[in-house]
Amino acid sequence: MGASSDRRAAPNPRDKVTKEALSAIPGEKQNAKELKTMRLSFMTSLKACAKKKDLYQGSRIHADIRDSGLLEKDTCLGNMLVSMYTKCGALVRAQQVVDELPVRDIVSWTALMTGYVQQGQGKEALCCFHRMQREGLSPNAITYSCILKACGIVHDANMGKQIHDDIVSQRLLEKDVVLGNALVDMYAKCGAFMKAQQVLGELPIRDVVSWNALIAGYVQHGHGKEALGCFQKMQRDGFSPNAITYACILKACGIIQDIDMGKQIHDEIVSQGLLEKIVVLGNALVDMYAKCGALLKAQRVFDELPIRNVVSWNALISGYVQHGLNKEAVGCFHRMRSEGFSPDVVTYASVLKACGVMQDLDMGKKMHDEIASQGLLKKDVVLGNALVDMYARCGVFLKAQKVFDELPVRNVVSWTALLAGYVQHGQGKEALGCFQRMRSEGLSPNAITYTCILKACGIMQNGVMGKQIHDEIVSLGLLKNDIVLSGALVDMYSKCGVFTKALKILDELSVRDVVSWNTLIGGYAQHGQGQEALGCFQRMQRDGLTPDAITYACTLKACGLMQDIDMGEKIHDEIVNQRLLEKNVVLGSALVDMFAKCGVLLKAQKVFDDLPIRDAVSWDALIAGYAQHGQGQEALGCLQRMQSEGFVPSVVSWTALIGGYAQQGRTKEALHCFHWMQQEGISPDAITFVNVLNACSRSGLVDEGQTYFDDMREKYGIAPNPEHYTCMVDLFGRARLFDKALRVIMRMPSSGHLSVWYALLGACRKWGNVSLGRFAFDHAVQLDGCNAAAYVVMSSIYAAAGMQEEAQNIDRMRMKNATCKQLRHSCWVDASGNVHNFAGGDPKHPQSEQIYVKLDDSKFKSSQQEYSPDLHWVSHNLLANSEEDMLWQHSEKLAITCAIINSPQEKDICIMTDMQVCGDGHTTTSLISKLENRKIMVKDADRLHIFENGKCPCND
Repeated sequence: MGASSDRRAAPNPRDKVTKEALSAIPGEKQNAKELKTMRLSFMTSLKACAKKKDLYQGSRIHADIRDSGLLEKDTCLGNMLVSMYTKCGALVRAQQVVDELPVRDIVSWTALMTGYVQQGQGKEALCCFHRMQREGLSPNAITYSCILKACGIVHDANMGKQIHDDIVSQRLLEKDVVLGNALVDMYAKCGAFMKAQQVLGELPIRDVVSWNALIAGYVQHGHGKEALGCFQKMQRDGFSPNAITYACILKACGIIQDIDMGKQIHDEIVSQGLLEKIVVLGNALVDMYAKCGALLKAQRVFDELPIRNVVSWNALISGYVQHGLNKEAVGCFHRMRSEGFSPDVVTYASVLKACGVMQDLDMGKKMHDEIASQGLLKKDVVLGNALVDMYARCGVFLKAQKVFDELPVRNVVSWTALLAGYVQHGQGKEALGCFQRMRSEGLSPNAITYTCILKACGIMQNGVMGKQIHDEIVSLGLLKNDIVLSGALVDMYSKCGVFTKALKILDELSVRDVVSWNTLIGGYAQHGQGQEALGCFQRMQRDGLTPDAITYACTLKACGLMQDIDMGEKIHDEIVNQRLLEKNVVLGSALVDMFAKCGVLLKAQKVFDDLPIRDAVSWDALIAGYAQHGQGQEALGCLQRMQSEGFVPSVVSWTALIGGYAQQGRTKEALHCFHWMQQEGISPDAITFVNVLNACSRSGLVDEGQTYFDDMREKYGIAPNPEHYTCMVDLFGRARLFDKALRVIMRMPSSGHLSVWYALLGACRKWGNVSLGRFAFDHAVQLDGCNAAAYVVMSSIYAAAGMQEEAQNIDRMRMKNATCKQLRHSCWVDASGNVHNFAGGDPKHPQSEQIYVKLDDSKFKSSQQEYSPDLHWVSHNLLANSEEDMLWQHSEKLAITCAIINSPQEKDICIMTDMQVCGDGHTTTSLISKLENRKIMVKDADRLHIFENGKCPCND
């Protein structure tokens, strides 16, 4: 036998007490003195166990008491047992003792209720209170104080009010300050602050505890400003704060990020020497500075603390995480462990959040293993939710779902964590499915859930579902003070293209910040409405708000859409003056993209070459610029140079090249690039397929387009979005396969997308399908009655069919709906980089006289080629000769004529226009290219047209 087998446990002093008590077990001749001694021994032992929280020894003493038979005669001993169990946290055992007592009194029930309250189980405490009342027992002041705490825990102000009435009727408040404080505390915790203030004002005796109760209530509900006001009033009334007051006020400073007030409190605490003896105050200071973003100060206070505990570390770690310094948070966590501190639930939750934001899956898995090995997931839903959130942020949805499914309890936070992950990774369909499952389990969404699901609706461009969510939010009254939720609504409607609704919500916001404006500007730019985006940008500046990097990036995109080189150069100057390019690579890429879209490719190349940092996005922008302006060889050369500089062309670069070829009608080259990119190991994404389907549509490759669409879903697992459906409608519409086009629309998850109806309307114009055209028109104006394009196309369909009265009705309808007159703008960039801008009928250009003389010459020569103007493309309220003049004075014709005058014969002409080229414009530009023997490229809102020898490969 080893030495260890000879070891004996050291004698326990409590065993001696118990043995003494047992030696005095009553027999037939036992006297009263011996009973008293034995009872006293048991009471002393139970008190000792309660003080040390020694549940094991307490349970042994309980067994001895039961064997002694004293419980049948001694309620006081039973009450001591209840108290011991509650102090050791064994509430089930405490409840059993109460249930087994032959006689229960007010002390028995109050001890049990106190235990439940201390463990935060307010509901169970209230159940005990009701049972006690049914047994005919009357509460005392201690019972009332305890049950008021229970009401505060469960936020049951109605029950609290009943207790309040009982206390008042018994006139207990006149002599018991503790009860008064408990009432203030209960009302404050329930958020009934008017009532809490009223009770405080009416108390015959007030102390610092009374004020602390009200201040703590304000802090608990996030009302930092009100808490500070209460603190100042308390001081004016002559009360000196204690450590609890200071801790609460520091939290209030953190909530409203009032660092100046926080520093004042810090100075007071130091001057009173409180930091040396109260660790809670040190932790509160670290937390306050961290929440205010003064992390260096928080670290300094932390380092100087005489005593640190896990709460101190948690305050610093969570501060780093809150301000996005996740790497520092993880470093702090490692330092904490190296100093011998063990993480708790709060630590793990903060570190998991940091792992999720950094997408550090390895670290997250280590945390998961630690948490699981300690069995913490069985006890704490917060940690389970944090794990779901971490895996979802990292995009590991199978693992996130597995953790979620294994949670012992799921709440709205669990569901929202999973939802947010799907949304973050652009998986709107999965997020919407998750939302429906959550509701089927009977859980109600909170404001954060609604924010996430609105983002999902935006991703899916599901305006119908978004409107339903909007109605729910309004009915619940959630919009009143929630700028984040309002911003999410603006974002959703913007992404769905419902801008009248988005603008209305923005206008109704009590406070508009730069984020709100960015959402709307970005939405307009995303939907190709550059003019509206620029209008929002200017209005935002008039409101006194300063643009940030996101504003500039969105506005530059709008400048590119509008070919507004003047505005683009102004923003370029602002960005350079603010030295934003030195630290923001996104802005550099946005500038390259803007100049490229405006056709100023030399400037785009120069900005690109001057960028302090270049990334794949910068290259993508330049490649796309060359590709979209018909310079396929330059785009290809750029892609090869990108490879030579160590960048791997991403799907974005390849997609830009494919898109450029598709826009030029060079379908063969587009499809060749599509197969080449896959040979290079790059999988196509959703945008790639938009370009491939566009190429098929332009070339009439119906079967091939259908195959690519099917492969997208079945082979690549890409769910079709509204753009893909629009391409398919366009493909079938161009081929005059209207039944198939309609079938595509009917199979869409939601038909509330303008683009599909515009595509169908355009096909009806091409083939003269009046009835289906009217059907598409009605759907289009139902979704957006303020867009002139639908009215113009429908009017031209009627006019082409000889239905002049109906055409005029549509024109009148357009005027009645007060649609803005959309002026066509076009521009040409000369060899020196000067931009020549034109609007329809524009007489302001310095060479206007020469331009109009040349235009008349082109008009005459075209008439000799059996050209007759297509008057369906102008308003039907003009005289015939005025209509023809308007056609010849379209802005793109003025820009082309200016280019012919000012450039040599051998030089290709490239102009840009902000709307689609109309049918007559397409015909006349083809003729001009033949008559002038010039290659003319017109980049319109939809595509690049290349006119050469009287032809354009776009098949429009």
